[in-house]
Amino acid sequence: MAGDTHFPVFDLARFEAGSPREKLALGAEVDAICRTSGFLAVAGHGVPDDTIKAAWTKAEAFFALPPERKQSASAPYPGYPYGYLAPETESLARSRGVEAPPDIKESFNGGPARAPAGLVDREALAFCFAPTIWPDAPAGFREAWSAYYAAMEDLAARIMRAFAVALTLPEDFFGPFLSAPVSALRALNYPALASPSKPGQIRAGAHTDYGSLTILLPQAGSRGLEILGPDGAWIEVLPRPGAFIVNIGDLMARWTNDRWTSTLHRVVIPDGGGAERRQSFAFFHQPNWDAEIVALDACLATNEAPKYPPCRSGPYLMGKFPSSAALATPSKRSGRAGIGLNLRLGDAMF
Repeated sequence: MAGDTHFPVFDLARFEAGSPREKLALGAEVDAICRTSGFLAVAGHGVPDDTIKAAWTKAEAFFALPPERKQSASAPYPGYPYGYLAPETESLARSRGVEAPPDIKESFNGGPARAPAGLVDREALAFCFAPTIWPDAPAGFREAWSAYYAAMEDLAARIMRAFAVALTLPEDFFGPFLSAPVSALRALNYPALASPSKPGQIRAGAHTDYGSLTILLPQAGSRGLEILGPDGAWIEVLPRPGAFIVNIGDLMARWTNDRWTSTLHRVVIPDGGGAERRQSFAFFHQPNWDAEIVALDACLATNEAPKYPPCRSGPYLMGKFPSSAALATPSKRSGRAGIGLNLRLGDAMF
């Protein structure tokens, strides 16, 4: 299993301070990365250390709480997207139709702070813009989480500007698609392993992400994150001090007509140890609910037809969550009715 000695690092601050000519050169580097691995480390991101540290330590304190205390923030009904998910309640590999044991992880999940004014789409309001179920401890959790979420939303928009230049588009091309993103933030806790895992069980099964891009903050010094390389071999991606790990998702692959393809990745239990507790943050960036995603002319050769039909961002995301029924189910915690999506185990990205 190869290491990540040559894993690329992109300096966002250098890009933002660059001349138009320098931005084009740096954009070309991003394009080359996204045509191959689809994973890059982003340095010069400008997110304050205090914002990162506050959210990280509050999540760490939350995961250290007794199970029954964490359960107080659990989703109010099956299929609710936000709140706490206990260990071994999902299997990401099953999102690709692969039968696998449940992943060895637990998570807390949160969505947008509010729905945009005038939005009436019932499905959007009941799912992507559903209220986050906040825990009652530790103190200050919600404030730290919200500040980190806002920082990630800003960072994602800035990375999308670099992506636009990489695709030889105007730098602000994606702006109209990102005025009210339906993004989600997930804090993940991979508990220390006191006993051997089940056959075929890993910490997060192989999967691709669904949206435009994902911003990952892995624990410093941790191991286990791997991507599938072009040669079919798994490559370990190690954390980079002071940098976020960014990968493109399925929606960006559709946007670019597979010029950029979303990369299969997983979290394994490293050989020769590495079974200690591991924490990470993943911010799943998703364009506006009604944003229409059409193959970009810049990514089509002369007379080339798009590989995918146009789709809307929100309904496309919902299509990734198959269900046998959509039922109006009252929420005991929030006092509101919503659409309860009876998701199969492992269909939930969040």
